[in-house]
Amino acid sequence: MNDYMLFAIAMIPVLWLIVSLGVLKMPAHKTCSFTVILTLAIAIICWRMKFIDGITATVEGMAIALWPILLVIVAALFTYNLAVETKTMDVIKKMLSSITTDKRIQVLILAWGFGGFLEAVAGYGTAVAIPTSILASLGFNPLFAAVICLLANTVPTAFGALGIPVTTLATVTGLEVVHLSYVTSIQLAGFIVLIPFLLVILTEKSIKALKGVVGITLVSGITFAVPQVFIAKYLGADLPALVASICSMACTILMAKAMNKEKVETKEDKIGLKEGILAWLPYILLCGLILIASPLVPSINSLLAKASSNIHIYTGDATSTTAFSWINTPGMMILIATFIAGLIQKLKFTYMLDVLKRTIIQLKTSFITIMSIVAISKIMSHSGMTSSISFGLCAITGSFYPLIAPLLGAIGTFVTGSDTSANILFGALQTEAAKSLSIDPYWIAAANTAGATAGKMISPQSIAIATSATGLIGSEGKILSTTVKYCLGYVIILGLIVYFGGGILTLF
Repeated sequence: MNDYMLFAIAMIPVLWLIVSLGVLKMPAHKTCSFTVILTLAIAIICWRMKFIDGITATVEGMAIALWPILLVIVAALFTYNLAVETKTMDVIKKMLSSITTDKRIQVLILAWGFGGFLEAVAGYGTAVAIPTSILASLGFNPLFAAVICLLANTVPTAFGALGIPVTTLATVTGLEVVHLSYVTSIQLAGFIVLIPFLLVILTEKSIKALKGVVGITLVSGITFAVPQVFIAKYLGADLPALVASICSMACTILMAKAMNKEKVETKEDKIGLKEGILAWLPYILLCGLILIASPLVPSINSLLAKASSNIHIYTGDATSTTAFSWINTPGMMILIATFIAGLIQKLKFTYMLDVLKRTIIQLKTSFITIMSIVAISKIMSHSGMTSSISFGLCAITGSFYPLIAPLLGAIGTFVTGSDTSANILFGALQTEAAKSLSIDPYWIAAANTAGATAGKMISPQSIAIATSATGLIGSEGKILSTTVKYCLGYVIILGLIVYFGGGILTLF
């Protein structure tokens, strides 16, 4: 079987997911579980994958889905559900309303700024789950809240979770991480400025939505883009998204308060300092715990690293192990922060456990969906199906390869749900293609990461997280059909930037 035939066959599970979710509107848990069987059958028949290897690849994917991905979703929704039941979410709503009642600016603060911050410090779906649930609680249409947070959770993922995607890409390609970080930030800078404008326009479904908020929208984007480029150029991958998201959120809030200064607060509206801190305490503790446990504090980070296991699951490679971190993982940090905050708020431990139990029951179909999705990605990766997709695209495009380099990254994220995984899958291939075409390998490798951020908005895994957070389980197809057009536009524009802009770095 030739490479072109293998490419076409390897695309079948990907195309089926797009059609079944986006066109046929099938429930995600049903089509994804069927796609596991379809992918396994294709891998065994066409790639000669051993049956036991296919089964263990599936088990490996399901295990990774449970820990840490589903753990994050359960923990984030548990935090939200507890806040609703204890009425602290009402306090959060009042505080946000005191900053601004303008939904356009609330989107900039929560979906863009706060979402970018969560992606920078935690990743693993927190940037979708938490802002989506808060927006829905503020009165936003849940479907819109899910879509807007998926669109916002694109560019921050390149340097998300303290730069892991870019540092991983540097490792698999042998490229120098600081320069790679800088090149990636340059490719994304324009999108960082433009996406806030798109979010505002979508909030009122009209370009007229920009009236009166052009300045704050521009500031929200520029104060994210400029710090990110600066930090990436001089410090590398760890801090660009973290510093940039804090700058953006702080500047947006300050401008919003200045724009809202004529509003007179009544005694009923006013929230005391203690009440406000208690309401936000789970999120304050979460940020603190994640930063303390990160590589920024090496002593604690190395201590927590001991509470981890490397388990051999996949039988097709004797050296293959799956790493599980039992404490220093975002989901555990959210649970720990929420339980500590609950105890400080004088909630009974048994009451919190009951809310957690009900949250898990609420997410039962999400468990099926996400476990299936990650299993599919592992089968495709271990069998060689993802490699066939990448080699096929290279062979078909030839010298026009830079145009589709971002698309490859987007496909990687669509299949795996992770920018980091997309870089592991296709990073080395991207640099090899660049060298064969005499193109700067840093430019093409960065295109993989940048393209992977576009795939985030259509990844079934990310969509499942969004629907779980808003109670829209079963609406995955509606969300995909909305986000896919923005993803295509993003990838096309980025492809043109990569194709024509290879020499742009000589200007800086």
